[in-house]
Amino acid sequence: MTKAKALVITGNGTNCEMEAAHACRLGGFDEARIAHLSELMSGEVSLDDYHFLNLTGGFLDGDDLGSAKAQANRLRYATVEGNGEPLVEQFLRFIGDGKLILGVCNGFQLLVKMGMLPALGGDYLDQTATLTYNVNGRFQDRWCYLKCDPASPSLYTRGIEQGVYLPIRHGEGKFLVDSQQTLDAIENKHLACLKYSGKDYSAPTMEFPENPNGSINAIAGICDETGRVMGLMPHPEAFVHRTQHPRWTREDLPEEGDGLTFFRNACQYVRENL
Repeated sequence: MTKAKALVITGNGTNCEMEAAHACRLGGFDEARIAHLSELMSGEVSLDDYHFLNLTGGFLDGDDLGSAKAQANRLRYATVEGNGEPLVEQFLRFIGDGKLILGVCNGFQLLVKMGMLPALGGDYLDQTATLTYNVNGRFQDRWCYLKCDPASPSLYTRGIEQGVYLPIRHGEGKFLVDSQQTLDAIENKHLACLKYSGKDYSAPTMEFPENPNGSINAIAGICDETGRVMGLMPHPEAFVHRTQHPRWTREDLPEEGDGLTFFRNACQYVRENL
């Protein structure tokens, strides 16, 4: 059986790395290493040695140039010390080898601005979307109901019948695309795997506060066409146990939180396919 190995990147203003690594272990991964970005750039750590890459939340480079844009530029154009390999080639090889990437909040912003989501037609270096300032102009810290699209290729949301309840905490979570053609492709291919909804998960909503940022078509998370690369603004790593729920002392809740499904699905895929 494959030894499932997850990698969590930290540094330059990220956070939630401990929570992400813990979620990976709870999900079944044998190893969940936290590595600083500098370790990737120096060659001390290589993506080639791992199966599941986690890009976490935070405020990369202080959100200068816009959330995660400076980091996106760095990863697009940096080379690995020693061998001179463009770092972005490791990312492309990682995806080409059938491995998994999950970007949460700032990590979602990073994937979008690198062009790795939605990556229509398999082009992982063409930016066709962005995440920008919440429509109300303020940072939002609240819990949201997220309707799941069962037709989505996302492997992370497999088995979710209706939706999940997860926290968000961001100032730049409004998802936008460059054209109606891009939006149509996302919708037609069911890449918008999660959308902000009401409590009953019956339909996506543009109403505040259920939709906390004004994202187009209420999109909270998207995946690529393989379902292996996914980004979302809500934090699945922040709800893996009942005690993380805001009403855990007042409601009879399952032991496992809704977010753990994402990491269990990722581990199952690694063991069965890599």
